[in-house]
Amino acid sequence: MKDQPTFLDLLLEAHIGLERQGPGSRETVEKALSFLGDLSRLENIADLGCGTGGQTLVLAEFLKGNIAGLDMFTAFARELDKRAAKMHLGDRVKGVVGKMENLPFEKNSLDLIWSEGAIDNIGFEKGLSHWRGFLKEGGCVAVTCPSWLTSEHPAEAEQFWADAGSRLDLIEDNIKIMQSCGYQFVAAFALTEDCWTQNYFEPREQAINKLIEKYDNCDTVREYAALNRREAELYLKYKQHYGYVFYIGRAV
Repeated sequence: MKDQPTFLDLLLEAHIGLERQGPGSRETVEKALSFLGDLSRLENIADLGCGTGGQTLVLAEFLKGNIAGLDMFTAFARELDKRAAKMHLGDRVKGVVGKMENLPFEKNSLDLIWSEGAIDNIGFEKGLSHWRGFLKEGGCVAVTCPSWLTSEHPAEAEQFWADAGSRLDLIEDNIKIMQSCGYQFVAAFALTEDCWTQNYFEPREQAINKLIEKYDNCDTVREYAALNRREAELYLKYKQHYGYVFYIGRAV
């Protein structure tokens, strides 16, 4: 056991056992899918930044095609494989180790690109622009991205997201970006509060408490815990101003 784990070590250890690695829910997956029309035509799907596959496995319940869950962390991709095998979905759902900014798929091969809580790591415009070339004509993209819900942008929240490497834009601005990247805009909707609190923050806090017990008197763990708790506090304080928004588009 490491005496001083890194932030990355702690992120992986805290999240590997969680159903989700970010805000979301089964209900929002179903809602997003409802905008895609005939689901039977979706034969090749990629879930980018899939984590351990909380949403990937929900997708597999509604879609009959093959789903590649891509994540940069090998541990997450392998955990997805384990979960898929337990649900007897291993023939259709595969974990793939790779990066969102350099997709390991053939061009014009995908019917649907899905991504929850990940595209802001490389940038909304950069992600949509790069991914467009991997979609068939008429293929769909469905992603969640942190966005401003109001014209008021509290400086405290804006600074937190900037420090995390994410840029928040208004929903209407992201819709324009989506259209400029070669997509017909289909729909957008904000995730509910439970997607953040009940489905992510609360399970994550339990995992963090276990880390604190395991790594007694570890400064890095205390810093990691403080940063995560700060994120939860800011969301509860400013949730009317920002949140994750699902953006759904069709390649044209």
